[in-house]
Amino acid sequence: MTLPHDFTPGKKQFLAEILEGLQKSQKEISSKYLYDKRGASLFERISRLREYYIPRIEASIMRDNIGDIAKLIGPRALIIEYGAGDCKKIRFLLDHLEEPVTFMPIDISQAQLKRVTSRLGLDYPDLDIIPVCADYTCNLELPRTNSVFLRRVIFFPGSTISNFTPVDAVDFLRHMASKLDVDDVLLIGVDLKKDENVLYNAYNDSKGVTAEFNLNLLKRINRELNGDFELSQFRHYAPYNNKKGCIEMYLVSLKEQMVHLGNVDIYFKKGETIWTESSYKYSIDSFSEMASRAGLTVERVLTDTRRWFSVYCLVSEMA
Repeated sequence: MTLPHDFTPGKKQFLAEILEGLQKSQKEISSKYLYDKRGASLFERISRLREYYIPRIEASIMRDNIGDIAKLIGPRALIIEYGAGDCKKIRFLLDHLEEPVTFMPIDISQAQLKRVTSRLGLDYPDLDIIPVCADYTCNLELPRTNSVFLRRVIFFPGSTISNFTPVDAVDFLRHMASKLDVDDVLLIGVDLKKDENVLYNAYNDSKGVTAEFNLNLLKRINRELNGDFELSQFRHYAPYNNKKGCIEMYLVSLKEQMVHLGNVDIYFKKGETIWTESSYKYSIDSFSEMASRAGLTVERVLTDTRRWFSVYCLVSEMA
């Protein structure tokens, strides 16, 4: 299956971004590169872990409120999902909406996107499916559809917005709002502040799947860019930063070492880190204020009984 809208970063761009990040004073690699074929598979395993509460609680919120959500969205919707992943979450929404006409999943994992959209096409034969393989954080121009729809809906579940810094999160909310007309809907999952031990365990699971997911990034660089990272000499480290209100995910060098990538030598001190991801946690008031700054009105905020997670129904104010 060939994807007609494929904007996957090429090898040259991949190498350039990795080298740029690894030569900063705080070494870093963009979290988007965690999701090669193996990384996507590992994240599916993380989503099923007992400690990783986000998918389970978000699903319960959606299940308990799906009637109201479907009523707010209405019939004949065009649905755009940023970071569609395995597309399991969209199935529940599609099953409860009235005559959805178009689904546009956007994801950086080409292999996974091909696989899941092929299955969706079989299960929803009347749905116009337009897969887009791309880094959705870029200024992406969405393809046009010939379908006649009554409302656009952007679906952004899983608290992926938490991977942006608060400033960048407002910018990305504003970017999504710019894709909507007045009264179009943004349905977004947002993780909430809670006990630090719960947060720590979610990113440091007892089975070590998250550690494997993080270290797979170095394995991917070795495979695709001919790097020579010695995986046994790096470890996963994901503390909670109370001052910033976020989990920070790193790879830590266990010794003084030199890594070679392309024609560049990259020196690591013992204990030096590569930052790979942050996950910010919000209060309901703080995220509502961010949405307002991005030109979005809070229509509904849905939470579980413990208020661990939230699903926001936001309506665009933009013409």
